[in-house]
Amino acid sequence: MHLAYPAVLSALLFSTGLYGVLARRNAILVLMSVELMLNAVNLNLVAFDVWLSKTARDTLHSGQALTLFTIAIAAAEIGIGLAIVLAVYRNRGTSDIDKLRDTAEGPEPDGPGTDGSALTAAEKAEATA
Repeated sequence: MHLAYPAVLSALLFSTGLYGVLARRNAILVLMSVELMLNAVNLNLVAFDVWLSKTARDTLHSGQALTLFTIAIAAAEIGIGLAIVLAVYRNRGTSDIDKLRDTAEGPEPDGPGTDGSALTAAEKAEATA
């Protein structure tokens, strides 16, 4: 098999993953898109390792070893990422990235202290009561 076939497939997978990261709003779909991008890189690593091993007889297959390392890191990353997404979903009630960004920035001040001064703890307690 020629090297161009896995390289083109890897480029298509990476482009699809990049589109998913940039266009999706759901955090789980963004994590899946990152995994798709990592799999494209793994495909490239293995393809180039096989291509380079044809020229040298005594090779270490470093591309395949690096691919196994990348798969292990990706498994840990997806486990931690899903745990974070579940914790955020339990606390906020949504996994929409745009809504989470809005809540992280905080609401615009429209009550007392709108001149830019910070509210004291007593004023905050009165406002929430």
